[in-house]
Amino acid sequence: MLDVDVIEAPDVAAAALDPFRSAILAALTEPGSATTVARAMGLPRQKVNYHLRALEAHGLVTVVAVRARRGLTERLLQATAASYVISPAALGEAAVTPDRTDRLSSRYLIAVAARMLREVAALSRRAEAAGKPLATLAIDTEIRLASAGQRAAFTRDLAEAITALAGRYHDESTANGRWHRLIVAAHPSLERTDGVPRTDSRAGASRADDPPQPAASPAVDPTEET
Repeated sequence: MLDVDVIEAPDVAAAALDPFRSAILAALTEPGSATTVARAMGLPRQKVNYHLRALEAHGLVTVVAVRARRGLTERLLQATAASYVISPAALGEAAVTPDRTDRLSSRYLIAVAARMLREVAALSRRAEAAGKPLATLAIDTEIRLASAGQRAAFTRDLAEAITALAGRYHDESTANGRWHRLIVAAHPSLERTDGVPRTDSRAGASRADDPPQPAASPAVDPTEET
């Protein structure tokens, strides 16, 4: 079972978005049968079995075991992933793209995130088919800025640092080099559900006091064309 899977086909997305089927997927992060899922959800087994068949037809659940139970054959199924995300590709021509979005708007960040989702999902599938890891890097942290002026200064310093790094490592002359897409983004952080700002026990301290921890896979690139 995958940690997360990206749904790209419209019919599969429609199946996963159905409230009953979405609840069944959540219940099947561990193997279960129509009977156990029906009991957990308080629904008739026949109704659950109908939705299970639909989820199986769309490749969202798979049979992991078959066992004899009270003279009958019981199938144990499990969701193909612990969680799912729907790719903008499921919308076809209506899907958002950065080239149709105002670069100065907040919607541009959404469009860039959507493109990243599509591209990384496609690359991940190619890497899995090759049986190799995909080299990626992600840095996720929070910083508390005191004012709009501090935000502007931080933006300027960050841009200068990225420009310097790009100038140091960018190389168009290497025969075996490969283009990489670098995305740096920032947006206001949502408050916690209780409305308390995201700070620790020290007055004015933020989680950015701890250095950002990059999440990187091994530097192996299995997606080169052969």
